[in-house]
Amino acid sequence: MLKIGDQLPAGTLFEYVEVEGNGCSIGPNAFDVTKETAGKKIAIFALPGAYTPTCSAQHLPGYIAQADAFKAAGVDEIWCVSVNDAFVMGAWGRENGAAGKVRMMGDGGALFTQATGLVLDLTAKGFGVRSQRYSMLVDNGVVKTLNVEGPGKFEVSDAATLLAQAQG
Repeated sequence: MLKIGDQLPAGTLFEYVEVEGNGCSIGPNAFDVTKETAGKKIAIFALPGAYTPTCSAQHLPGYIAQADAFKAAGVDEIWCVSVNDAFVMGAWGRENGAAGKVRMMGDGGALFTQATGLVLDLTAKGFGVRSQRYSMLVDNGVVKTLNVEGPGKFEVSDAATLLAQAQG
């Protein structure tokens, strides 16, 4: 499992881009994790699924609400990662006002999630392989803080906890 001090694993995440520009076309675009984190401080939070109760009511909204505070703390970008496709992540982000605040990064095949070792197998509940709920600060691709939730919990991966770590 990924731990503090580790380099993020290489991988590709997909983001639905609403406006063509900066070399991106409208629709799902692939982003290389190593290239996207190089020289940046990124707040990453991951969750089991878009549109799920805790994720929709608390996890994502907290990061959207605190986006300016993260910027003030020196964080360049905030990423929401979930084992969903880019279309679902894009729609969920649109409905929650994430544009310009949180990048909605889909890991449809769970390949990045598997590479981190932060997998949550919810097959028995009809969800398949998903991501554990966690948050982390990544600086130039290196994990500086990592907050992994216990099963069914939402206590340490919230925006307030990660923001305090970014400010500290």
